[in-house]
Amino acid sequence: MQFKGNMIILKRVPSELDVFSVEFLTILQKHVDYVVISGYVSILLGRTRATDDIDVFIKKIPQETFVKLYQELQDKGFWCLNAESENEIFSYLEEGLAVRFAKKGKSAPNFEIKFPKDALDEETFTNFIFVKLSIGEIKISSLERQIAFKRYYLRSDKDCEDALHIEELFKEEIDYIKVNKYKELIEQRKEQHDGAKK
Repeated sequence: MQFKGNMIILKRVPSELDVFSVEFLTILQKHVDYVVISGYVSILLGRTRATDDIDVFIKKIPQETFVKLYQELQDKGFWCLNAESENEIFSYLEEGLAVRFAKKGKSAPNFEIKFPKDALDEETFTNFIFVKLSIGEIKISSLERQIAFKRYYLRSDKDCEDALHIEELFKEEIDYIKVNKYKELIEQRKEQHDGAKK
């Protein structure tokens, strides 16, 4: 594994999950900008654990663009687990809900796609890195963001172990000033969310 600039180069045999991911993301990137976030990132970077879903932010797009994306996904053997109608699927995205896509006849593994809901989510599209495999490239959120969200937002044992795995792999490259900045932004989001509930 090499880390050069904003690219991590993996010199391992791609897994079935990697092949599935590259196939789906190759279609996705023709229609919309994306960033992979959460659990699959640590798996991609060598952590041994299972996952059924791959979380992805996509930029907000007009419905006609989504329709073209949806049609190509169907043509290439994918289906949506949430609904069949492209209008209904798009309305879920607009309402801030995630939609899931898997290979036809299967429910897992699947991609969980969602629009960013605030400026903190939008920031993933300016702070990302590429992971280069022999079969293609995958765009992931920054390592600092990955660590902060796992440790201070999601906070399950599995998420904290994911964060630790990334820290141990890239201890020389991680900018902890950025990690702490994300921590502050996460805490602000939680305060806003709690305030809105009252």
